[in-house]
Amino acid sequence: MDRKASARWEGGLKDGHGSVATESGVLDANYSFKKRFEDEKGTNPEELIGAAHASCFSMALSMVLGEKDLTATSIDTTAKVTLSQSDAGFDISKIHLDVEADIDGADDATFKEAAETAKANCPVSKVLNAEISMSATLKH
Repeated sequence: MDRKASARWEGGLKDGHGSVATESGVLDANYSFKKRFEDEKGTNPEELIGAAHASCFSMALSMVLGEKDLTATSIDTTAKVTLSQSDAGFDISKIHLDVEADIDGADDATFKEAAETAKANCPVSKVLNAEISMSATLKH
């Protein structure tokens, strides 16, 4: 199974602009230096990685819970992607997943174990070479 996204950049780093789109057509957005490194409203690669990671993790957690005969009423995941600058340049240094889930019949230990398993095994977690941390909260 292959999925495609594309990007186009025109101009210099600070004065240029780009567009990013997905094959499905669900995403067709513009990006720029100001949107990535300053506070101009719009998307950027880190935000898109965060969206991919949060959605992948939530699905993986649902799968792990299902293997334990548990079904979540809801799983809410936010991925905070940190872009850092060092002498070597910019890199995504860490991602923190903040997870809240409502799961009938789950205790805290079962939930945290399932969340850790999902974090370690979601395909997006596996492809990223960044420190990935998480906080997981079971709603009661």
